[in-house]
Amino acid sequence: MYVRVGGSAVDDGFGSAEDEDAERLEAGAALPWRDSLGGGVTERVRAARALLDRPLTSYYLILGITTLLLCLGLMMVLSTASVNDLSAGESPYHDFEWQVVGIVVGLPIMWLMARSSPRVFRAMAYPLLAVSVIGLGLTLIPGVAVKHNDVARWIAIGPITFQPSELAKLALAVWGADLLARKEKLGMLVDWRHLLVPLMPGAGVLAMLVMAGDDLGTTSILLIILLALLWIAGIPTRVFTALLILMGLVLVLLIVARGYGSSRITDFLNPSSTDLTTANWQPTQGKYALGSGGLFGVGLGASKEQWGWLPESSSDFIFAIIGEELGLVGTLCVTALYGGLAWAGLRVARRAPDTFSRLAAAAITAWIVMQAVVNIGAVIGVFPITGVPLPLVSQGLSSVLVTMIGLGMLMSFARREPGASQALAARGPGAGSRALSWLGRGTQRGLR
Repeated sequence: MYVRVGGSAVDDGFGSAEDEDAERLEAGAALPWRDSLGGGVTERVRAARALLDRPLTSYYLILGITTLLLCLGLMMVLSTASVNDLSAGESPYHDFEWQVVGIVVGLPIMWLMARSSPRVFRAMAYPLLAVSVIGLGLTLIPGVAVKHNDVARWIAIGPITFQPSELAKLALAVWGADLLARKEKLGMLVDWRHLLVPLMPGAGVLAMLVMAGDDLGTTSILLIILLALLWIAGIPTRVFTALLILMGLVLVLLIVARGYGSSRITDFLNPSSTDLTTANWQPTQGKYALGSGGLFGVGLGASKEQWGWLPESSSDFIFAIIGEELGLVGTLCVTALYGGLAWAGLRVARRAPDTFSRLAAAAITAWIVMQAVVNIGAVIGVFPITGVPLPLVSQGLSSVLVTMIGLGMLMSFARREPGASQALAARGPGAGSRALSWLGRGTQRGLR
């Protein structure tokens, strides 16, 4: 503020607004790095958004995350399963070799699924459902089913034991998507009752067969797939809420009637006991493993909990060993990978050009991501122990093989996003096509 005295201006020590603005402009001119820094950050944000908006972003994200999780799973199975193998008098690489076999078999199937048309998947819907029902029925026959930990959930196919409940997840996702897509084409989904029949009875048959094998965890995943299909199909909110309440009551009644998991739930609500004879021993040791890992972990293969202290350390509780050996950073990276898979899968569902692809992509994404959430939640103590594996990471040939097939389907949907076919054409032939062309050229030379 200025006071004019005798035609001259005298500064009173406060200054005017115009002078303050001028000082700011001079300061900005003296520090040009401010504009350059802000402009650089803005350009980077724009570049990141442009990269995420590309047509093949979802495809490459799913492919990259799948590869990383498979590599992590092999590494952790080698670290944890060798202890159990040695205790059983087998080679320390026995379970690791079977995990490699599952991935080696699954890779060409996943590659084939990624390049197949959704019409092929729709043709597979009813055969997958039939095979799942037959397989689940076989697990109820004494002498046919293979037991592990006093539960019969596997069937033997030669030297391989397969778990039909894993295939039931994929079957429900594909069959439910095909069923609802057909009904939408006929204009039947305007009535919410057509959303439930026959989808809900079919899902109920699968769930009851799985529950007959005392597998509450897989039953909950089947219900999640059903709810994802209904939500994406546009079921009214009041009906969806009523279904949630009904499913919760049915699960509670089954637990009380059969006694399955009642001790686990009781001990979950009262986690003070650490006795070896209670169900709290496993979650308690899992928390010890997570806590002892610190920020960066004790190192690969250096886990102490895997030496008989933590049951199912290579399957249901492998996330606890990840926390012990790789630390908080490792667990956060694994969680971020599943978060990225959720984002990519939902992006595929949102951009899918047809109803079947949208429903199937959403159901497969919900199945894999929510199974990871349930597994991680049980390890950290948020949920009761349900016995579901960590997708692509836990030991289990059936789980890793079926999950890879589902992700191959998801990649097929991603390749059909708007603009994806043009981007693939501009990219040129892939490595597989080039290898086949080189093989053909070599064969032609040999014939000459």
